[in-house]
Amino acid sequence: MADAVSEEKLEKEIEHLGWSRGLSLTWRILAVNILPLALLGGGIFYLDGYRKQLLDERYKLARIEAQITAEALAGATRSRQEALLIQIGKEQKMRLRMFDAEGNLWADSFALDEPAFAFDDPATEDWQEDLAQLLDHGVDAIVGAPPIPDYIEPVEATAASWPELARAQEEGISQIQLRDAPDGTPVINAAAPVGLNGATLLTTRNAVDITENVRSARSTLVSGVFLALFLSVMLSLYMARTIVTPLRSLARAAIRVRQGRERDVEVPRLPDRRDEIGLLARAVSDMTDTLRHRIDAVEHFAADVAHEIKNPLASLRSAIESLEKVEDDDLRKQLTGIAAHDVRRIDRLVTEISDASRIDAELSRAVFERIDIAALTQAIVEQREHRDENEKRDVALQKPLGSANVRGVPVRLERVIENLLDNAVSFSPPDGTIDIAVSIDGDWVKVAVCDEGRGIPESAREKVFHRFHSDRPDAEDFGNHSGLGLAIGRTIAEAHNGTLTAHDRPDGREGACLILKLPFDHKAAM
Repeated sequence: MADAVSEEKLEKEIEHLGWSRGLSLTWRILAVNILPLALLGGGIFYLDGYRKQLLDERYKLARIEAQITAEALAGATRSRQEALLIQIGKEQKMRLRMFDAEGNLWADSFALDEPAFAFDDPATEDWQEDLAQLLDHGVDAIVGAPPIPDYIEPVEATAASWPELARAQEEGISQIQLRDAPDGTPVINAAAPVGLNGATLLTTRNAVDITENVRSARSTLVSGVFLALFLSVMLSLYMARTIVTPLRSLARAAIRVRQGRERDVEVPRLPDRRDEIGLLARAVSDMTDTLRHRIDAVEHFAADVAHEIKNPLASLRSAIESLEKVEDDDLRKQLTGIAAHDVRRIDRLVTEISDASRIDAELSRAVFERIDIAALTQAIVEQREHRDENEKRDVALQKPLGSANVRGVPVRLERVIENLLDNAVSFSPPDGTIDIAVSIDGDWVKVAVCDEGRGIPESAREKVFHRFHSDRPDAEDFGNHSGLGLAIGRTIAEAHNGTLTAHDRPDGREGACLILKLPFDHKAAM
């Protein structure tokens, strides 16, 4: 039951992580890709401008046709006029009508011969035509197109039934009027005066081609928009899946790591992905592994600290408990000495442990500066001799001719060299010599501290850098060393992108040689 509640809570957290400001990444990708297509789709409505342009051109053509036809009819006989009406009507697919000065119809090309065109009956049209008309009306409503009167044949065929004809008679110039055919196509009427006797010509053209051109362009655009929309949605979903899915997997793993209920959570590394998502996955995985190692190190460190402090505490408690029962002054003095030694040992352990626990945090925030490691080493040796910390051991220092510059934190690098010298002094015989050699080897600066002690077996050269490791044969020296000096030194060296290792003496003599290697600062040498 608890696992089910945990998983449900986890899924809710994942869903919460997947949304930002109420809009998920998937929908954002879809919106970004669909918005341009939506704007393109809006071009469907702007085809109304294309329709207006076609109508304007047809208005000019109708006016010119009416004027030219009227001029041709002006000087012709009646029979010739009727022949011209039939001929022009068939060739131009128009209806031509002549009205006299009183406004009476006296000639009609549709009555003189077979009609040149016929309006489509909406009742007999298929659903596609109905849909096209509905879309036309919808576009007109959206763009705010002015209403167009319907084309209706008048009951009385007189000039008064056609306003454009009446205006042409009154004003003596050609007039244009647009009307809607029953099937929604435009009907263009053009009226022009014929001669000087008051006669008037009325031409009627059903401009079906304008509607067909506009609808064809609109259909092509709609098809293209829908195809592009489909492809855009598919590509957006694919893109969202390739982004959102791995991010959700990383989020789930991160939440499980944060909850700490599953110790062996594996953060997906996505090795096949070479993009930013793959880099993020590997970075999160490496970060998680580093955190685990640090947590493990802290746990082990805490266990080691407890173990190391427990020993002197046990000895101290035993000495204190025995003091109450012992009456011999010499024995009481010996127990008091043991207690004082254990107190010093605990104080030394606490100091070393406190320092060791702060090193990583301090170095992660520290600003590295240029340091001449040779000059630093020389200053440390002189200070130790002045304080008599070398315990009468001779210290021989060899330095390079030039500056051995590195970049780092002076206080911490000084601590490493101090620890190496402390270690060399503790293992060197009273009349021994400690050799220190600072040299430049290509891209590295080496500081070698060699003693004349019993040396370090090859199998133990890594153990000496473990925390609290101490292998000293002298019983009198027991408890005087925390076993953290070399471990702290290696930690500081690695934080400076360097190394600290144990070797035999290069001259073949008995003893150990600890070598600190740090990157050489070439810029400082220029």
